[in-house]
Amino acid sequence: MTTLIIGASGATGKLLVEQLINSGNNVKIIIRPSSNIPNRWNNHGSITIIRKNITELSVEETAHHLTACDSVAFCLGHNMTWKGIFGHPKTLVADTVRLFCEAILSTQPGTPVKFVLMNTVGYRNMDLHEKISFAQKIVMTIIRTLLPPHSDNEAAADFLRTKIGKKEPKIQWVVVRPDNLTNENTVSSYETCISPTNSLFNPRKVSRINVAHFMASLVAEKEVWEKWKGKMPVIYNQLTNPDVKP
Repeated sequence: MTTLIIGASGATGKLLVEQLINSGNNVKIIIRPSSNIPNRWNNHGSITIIRKNITELSVEETAHHLTACDSVAFCLGHNMTWKGIFGHPKTLVADTVRLFCEAILSTQPGTPVKFVLMNTVGYRNMDLHEKISFAQKIVMTIIRTLLPPHSDNEAAADFLRTKIGKKEPKIQWVVVRPDNLTNENTVSSYETCISPTNSLFNPRKVSRINVAHFMASLVAEKEVWEKWKGKMPVIYNQLTNPDVKP
């Protein structure tokens, strides 16, 4: 099994790479020429490194990089700097998701390509008509207006939900919606839910390594994929159950 990872040099992306290779899986990563990655990745037999600015990829080149890949995992996001938040490209995530979907659709995969997008609990799954309070609607409208990365994340998830849908034979997708991200060193117990259980004003924590573990489980474990394909699970650190629950 080979997974192509976008955003592999980021905080969660690096953890996802480690989760997959430690489980005996192969990965391809597309990273900027200037990206910093662990030194051991450079000579690792399970990692293929492609140094290229993602915004410079054509559909044809992207399709070439997807050769022999069973799945694609997106941990792509905007840098949390002034330029990263308000500079161009403002639609980096949505544009890249669209690019990779177009590349997959241009090929003839033997089986559907798994597409896993790390998004945010702030995105509402309109397939389920998830309800939020009036106060939260106002806050989310302000965030959507003032912070372009949030609108970008929404557009990326909307593209999979409305343009690819659940009946496309070449692509199957899952949108992973973490809540308040934290940094931990080891995988701990976590839970996945069909919709948020807490509001914007009462967030729950989830470690990046737990998100990476869940994303790795999606692409590597058939039963986990079958449970969540075409859905947008929310992930939290487990509060009471001591068992890891993918």
